Amino acid sequence: MHDVIITGSTGMVGKGVLLECLDAEQIASVLVINRSSLGMSHPKLKELLLPDFTQLEAHKVMLQGYDGCFFCMGVSAIGMSEAKYSAITYDITKIFADVLYELNPNMVFNYVSGTGTDSTATGQVMWARVKGKTENYILDKGFKDAYAFRPGMIIPERGIKSSTGWYNAIYVLLRPFFGLLKKSSKITTTTKLGAAMIASITADQPLKHLENKDINNLASG
Repeated sequence: MHDVIITGSTGMVGKGVLLECLDAEQIASVLVINRSSLGMSHPKLKELLLPDFTQLEAHKVMLQGYDGCFFCMGVSAIGMSEAKYSAITYDITKIFADVLYELNPNMVFNYVSGTGTDSTATGQVMWARVKGKTENYILDKGFKDAYAFRPGMIIPERGIKSSTGWYNAIYVLLRPFFGLLKKSSKITTTTKLGAAMIASITADQPLKHLENKDINNLASG
């Protein structure tokens, strides 16, 4: 039985991971850290509301004793400067990694980035460069284990919707084709993402950068 922390559970990916964790026998408890309340109730679920994520250290007493962190929080880089995007993407993730490593060095830390992320952190695409820098920090931090999840197309399941309006519009158009799309190894689902996250803390995985095909394989056990 494992205790896990999830960030970004108000978004599509994080909500999908949360629902799978609440259903999984392997997961004993879940602490979600969000700016706003989920408005959910479940025997396994605890919630830390944190309007300012830079103040995470002030809540150390709530963060001890966890086996995994599923870091699903993220924002689109569209319209953002590199400085602002880095502050949200790299700086906040670094704060979480530093605080959680101090308290739980034997945890597994899973970071959700995206397909096309630049591991060299030196390329021309800003978001990919920043995500790559963030991935590298997590993977090199020293946790018991760490993985960079790089999903491409994700099909939402279990009634989940994206918090991004234009994503939802695309999903409405594609819904008639979901059954066919799910057969592709290059496309994953919110359910499979959650299952893969859970699987990553039960046994070491050889791959540390997981694309959709790898996520699907891990989810299927």
